[in-house]
Amino acid sequence: MSELTVVGIEGIPDIYMGDDLAEKIICALNTSNQKLEIGDIVVITSKIVSKAEGRFIRSKDVEPSAFAQRIAQRSKKSAREIEVILQESSRPVKITDHVLIMETLHGFVCANAGVDQSNVIEKEGFLLLPKEPDRSAERIREALQQYFHVEIAVIISDTFGRPWRMGQTNVAIGVSGMDPIVDYRGTHDMYQRELSVTEIAIADELAGAAELVMGKADGIPVAIIRGYAYPKGEGRASHLIRPIHMDLFR
Repeated sequence: MSELTVVGIEGIPDIYMGDDLAEKIICALNTSNQKLEIGDIVVITSKIVSKAEGRFIRSKDVEPSAFAQRIAQRSKKSAREIEVILQESSRPVKITDHVLIMETLHGFVCANAGVDQSNVIEKEGFLLLPKEPDRSAERIREALQQYFHVEIAVIISDTFGRPWRMGQTNVAIGVSGMDPIVDYRGTHDMYQRELSVTEIAIADELAGAAELVMGKADGIPVAIIRGYAYPKGEGRASHLIRPIHMDLFR
């Protein structure tokens, strides 16, 4: 059995709009005398991707719509924050007085359409999810591969809640260099029963494993997973989104 390791990469500074994330990761690795190896999986929090891509909106620049103002009257959120959430959403799933469960423009279903204010230097504003996280993962992967001359995979992760279960976990919202799902349908279990529905979302599992060494306040936004034989491919995190005709709860 191969050994699986998950290592957080220290030394990555605060990220600002226009920063080259691949370059920041390379510098941090070089400073700590580390390098990427063939088959590594680099997991990056979506927050620093969003910061580098300038996905930040200042509160003063938001003009709330009448609809946002109506929701704000029965919500703990400001009308400006609600307006940003609405702009980042394709449709609502559930709206309560403290959270808006929305389907984002990407197709993800999550709290507040991924709009966040935590770990953001500028207090008066809102950080959005990366606009095209799969493409962001691909760009970073290509740059890292070119520098280290090895084939790797990249996952961009974000923290999502889950229906019917308490707590949050990291999931993959961007993927490059691997298939995000392992399909066991047609194979057999240890008692030779044929599996008919089992598909494992390994990109989500890897994102969750990486979060264990990142933490929310430790300043470690990147981790390397080594020793997992992931299926190579041109998969995307968008492949993890359940098609609406297969969704029994929307």
